[in-house]
Amino acid sequence: MVIVEFIIVPLGEESLSGYVAEVVKLLERKGVKYQLTPMSTVMEVPTVEEAFDVIREAHEAMFQLGAKRVSTTVRIDDRRDRERHMEDKVKSVLEKLSGEGGG
Repeated sequence: MVIVEFIIVPLGEESLSGYVAEVVKLLERKGVKYQLTPMSTVMEVPTVEEAFDVIREAHEAMFQLGAKRVSTTVRIDDRRDRERHMEDKVKSVLEKLSGEGGG
């Protein structure tokens, strides 16, 4: 599973919530597992190719909504030795904080 954090910013806009809502609608239409955070969106998809397809669509959607310039930032965690999910990464840290996960 590939975990991807991405940020799409239509430059020159004061409020981004309407744009973010459109990206979330896109993710839901595509059936993509995602987590919305205050500063970015994280999604989980089977392949890097699928991640880039989704991000490309989201990037283009900003122009369809009227943006004149868009900046997109992407971070990819592509672990292939074992399957990991978004919640696994968070759970691992929480276990260490509570003393359950060792050092």
